[in-house]
Amino acid sequence: MTAPHKAESFDDFWPRYVGAHRNPLNRAFHYVGTSCAVLCVAAGVITWQPWCFVAAPLAGYGPAWLGHFFVEHNRPATFENVGFSLIGDFKMLWLALHRKMALEVTRLVGGPHAARGTADASSAPAAPARPDTARDPLA
Repeated sequence: MTAPHKAESFDDFWPRYVGAHRNPLNRAFHYVGTSCAVLCVAAGVITWQPWCFVAAPLAGYGPAWLGHFFVEHNRPATFENVGFSLIGDFKMLWLALHRKMALEVTRLVGGPHAARGTADASSAPAAPARPDTARDPLA
């Protein structure tokens, strides 16, 4: 068994990150977790309560890992690279808030139902003019 490829840059990491987040419900778990973590940090800065800072990673990773283990049935990217994974969480939330994440999934992996292991943009079908936002309200 060979060791998984270690990403040298975020650009190298991002397609695999997106491939591990094909399911819109898993992404929704991440949006909730990332938002809760940001709120915990903000509350900690405002109130200087140390428990807010302790709660931030729990609030962020808890929902995200539930999405991976019970929805997507894969291993969280956090185990590959903590820093790139955190950047990926914020990029994914940013794209979702701008209704572009579903299009990014289609661009990089061919859509939410594409076969696993096809995170090669050259093999992905052309992206639709408008993503199907009925299934993914925060596309």
